Amino acid sequence: MNGVVVWITGLPSSGKSTFARRANVELEARELRTCLLDGDEVRACLSPPPGYSEVERDRFYESLGNLAALLARQGLVVLVPATAHRRTFRERARALAPAFLEVWIATPLAECEGRDTKGLYAEGRAGKVRGVPGLDVPFEEPLAPALVVHRADDAEALESLCALTLHATGNSHARP
Repeated sequence: MNGVVVWITGLPSSGKSTFARRANVELEARELRTCLLDGDEVRACLSPPPGYSEVERDRFYESLGNLAALLARQGLVVLVPATAHRRTFRERARALAPAFLEVWIATPLAECEGRDTKGLYAEGRAGKVRGVPGLDVPFEEPLAPALVVHRADDAEALESLCALTLHATGNSHARP
C-alpha cells in the first residue's frame, strides 16, 4: 500500500479536526493504517512551542509537512488537520509527500467565529492577538482541492474522502 498525506485546511474553527477524526475512524474501519497529526496537538508537543510570526509559521508548517511525508512514506494515510493559511505551506507539503490530497473545509468566517471555543477571533477583533487567518492575515483558499467540505458532519463528503484515499493508496484489499 502506498502512503498518502491528506491535508485538511480551512479557517480556525472551521471543523478541520472534527472532520479528520471522523475520517480517521472511517479509514481505519476500511482496514487502512492511519495517523492523525492535528496541527494544534503537534504544536503543543514541540519544545520550545512555535509562535505565530510568519517565520515561525513557515518553520512549523515545513516541519509538519516533513513529518507527514515521512509517515506517508512508511505506508500510512496521514491526516493533517492544520490551517496552513498560505498556499505555499500546503504546496511545499505536497511536494514532499508520496501522494497528497488537499481537503478544504469551506466554512464561512462568521460561522467559524460563532463556534470559536478558544476565543481566537474575539481576541483578534479586540486587538489582543495578531495574525489570525481570515481576520488580519489572509487565508489563501486552495485553487484545486481534491475535495471541498461545507460541514464537518457531511457523510457524503466523508465517503468521497474515503474513496479518494483508497484510490490514492492503490489499496485494492481495503473494504470500499
